[in-house]
Amino acid sequence: MAAVEEGFTLTAVPLGSGPDGPLGVEQSDKTDQFLVTDSGRTVILYKVSDQKPLGSWSVKQGQIITCPAVCNFQTGEYIVVHDNKVLRIWNNEDVNLDKVFKATLSAEVYRIHSIQGTEPLVLFKEGAVRGLEALLAEPQQKIETIISDEEVIKWTKVFMVFRHPVLIFISEKHGNYFAYVQKFNSRILSKYTLLLGEEKSVIQSFSTSVDRKFISLMSLSANGCVYETLIPIHPSDPEKKQRVVQSLLLKSVVSGNARSGAALTVLDQDHVAVLGPPLPASKECLSIWNTKFQTLQTSKELPQGTSGQLWYYGENLFMLHGKFLTVIPYKCEVSSLAGALGKLKHSQDPGAHAMPHFVNWETSQGCGHGSQNSEQSKRILRRRKIEVSVQPEVPASTQLLATIQKYSEKHIEVELRKFLAFKRTPEFHTIIGDVIIGLLGRCKAEPSFYPRNCLTQLIQTHVLSYSLCPGLMEAALEKADVQILQLCLQQFPDIPESVTCACLKIFLSIGDDSLQETDINMESVSDYTDTVQDGEMEEQSGILQNGFNPEEEDNCENCSQELIEKPQTSTKESTSCPVTPKRAALLNSVLHSAYSETFLLPHLKDIPAQHITLFLQYLYFLYLKCSENATMTLPGIHPPTLNQIMDWICLLLDANFTVVVMIPEAKRLLLSLYKFVKSQINICSELNKIEASFRELQKLNQEKSNRGLYSIEVLELF
Repeated sequence: MAAVEEGFTLTAVPLGSGPDGPLGVEQSDKTDQFLVTDSGRTVILYKVSDQKPLGSWSVKQGQIITCPAVCNFQTGEYIVVHDNKVLRIWNNEDVNLDKVFKATLSAEVYRIHSIQGTEPLVLFKEGAVRGLEALLAEPQQKIETIISDEEVIKWTKVFMVFRHPVLIFISEKHGNYFAYVQKFNSRILSKYTLLLGEEKSVIQSFSTSVDRKFISLMSLSANGCVYETLIPIHPSDPEKKQRVVQSLLLKSVVSGNARSGAALTVLDQDHVAVLGPPLPASKECLSIWNTKFQTLQTSKELPQGTSGQLWYYGENLFMLHGKFLTVIPYKCEVSSLAGALGKLKHSQDPGAHAMPHFVNWETSQGCGHGSQNSEQSKRILRRRKIEVSVQPEVPASTQLLATIQKYSEKHIEVELRKFLAFKRTPEFHTIIGDVIIGLLGRCKAEPSFYPRNCLTQLIQTHVLSYSLCPGLMEAALEKADVQILQLCLQQFPDIPESVTCACLKIFLSIGDDSLQETDINMESVSDYTDTVQDGEMEEQSGILQNGFNPEEEDNCENCSQELIEKPQTSTKESTSCPVTPKRAALLNSVLHSAYSETFLLPHLKDIPAQHITLFLQYLYFLYLKCSENATMTLPGIHPPTLNQIMDWICLLLDANFTVVVMIPEAKRLLLSLYKFVKSQINICSELNKIEASFRELQKLNQEKSNRGLYSIEVLELF
């Protein structure tokens, strides 16, 4: 059940917002403080709990604010854009905007986004995005054009996914709508064409919610219907232009001919707020709908009219009522059938009308208003109640298993997401295993069916193992799905050595172009894969690394001549990573995997010699990076350890030395490894020589335990 409370006026005087209402309402760095920007010259900071302004700033006469002011959560400063290109930054102590920091940009700004956890992002009208710091460092930098000619941005939003910002904006051209999704951790920009179905109509408002895999884009069309479009955050082919189809979510929530327009915003997983008249002749209303059960939960009339704009923060809805900015608190309870039908006991504001409005699932075909006959609705409801009482409740797991056998990948993924959101039961492990088996069974029956996103969600439940679903990695190996294989290596503790080697073969043989398009977990790889610059290489060439200098003159027979012939190649091999960062992340997952040396060695002999050489070069590079610091560790989150690196070097040489030694390309690598081993032997030899002296010193210390407060001793070592 949902309820709205009595609203209150936030602005003490009519808001000078022009005919289109205020430009925006944005949260400040304080929970109950908000920046209100009108479409003229003024920005006002309000404290909602006290219902009073804390500060007001205006640009000069003749200037006009063109972008809503936002708060930089990292610094507590405020940012606004006027006259499309002029950016201003100020704080609470500043009085006159004309005297604060100013930067004139080279292109027109559409919107500035600022949320917790990242720096502000500036979206330009041509579709390009810049971080605020990079933009302030060079305000006149060239801004590229992303969208096509005559394409206009209509709406935009930013949110955090896996601690990284993701920005989406919607553009329109000749009645066609496009969605652009920008991921900033990988700098990937994906474009989608929104397929509106047979009845194309103008979209009046957009809103979104997001989970780990999908952006749920909801749109309110001019025909009064609400549609939902699922946009993947991690597309299978980012470079390819893709199409996404919208599905009908709610019918006839507002009148199709609203004079002031209509607005939509997502409140939570199951509720949306809609602003607009429900019928052509009725007054404008604020209504809250339950999307899960398609019922109208509550509504509140706004007799003075609105501007068709709606903002929501926390449990407050902001809108223009008449000429005053009004705040209406609301509450949404956990979605349930009883709540959707208005059967829960709750206190309700007299001014709000709780109307369980039932959508006729049985007969509604178009987007019209349907039958308003209350007797017919009651009969339908009674019939549905009888059917529910007769039929036994089917467990959610059984429903999901049935869905797997019949429906599309997208539908299965949505249902799986809903199932995983439920509270876990004691038999959760078994159910997940059954779901995996069901998916893999359909994969074998239908070669074109491969639900990667579903498999990823199931692996990330952390309840699977290789023994529970051996067919999972077999299917991933067959598809060369390195993303799934990496997840399995990271999550499964009981992978056989033969499967580990099969993964290693694919990681070493897959092309760089294929890896570039794949979403790989890069946590184990830090900046150590970057090539070291020439100046840095020369500076480090004289430093002994754990007693070993890769550039030192070799004293072994037949080595010095080889090193003198190609000194530049030796320097390059010692200082640059031989593989790309994504391949390095995959190889690191192999280094972390558990194994038994006895069972692993036979399978390592089946790997081609050139791949063994590449892997050895990467391991040798990792060792050199470890040697650059006193802790003998690599940077990053959960990188390979020195012991893992050395163990795998020994394993590869034990299994393939007689083959690798015959390859000309591996000669320099083997010489470098030989020098490394020789230097370590020399160190151990020198340590053994002084070991006896240290033992004698220890005996002397034990014998002379009775010393005074002060003494001087001279010990001679021979």
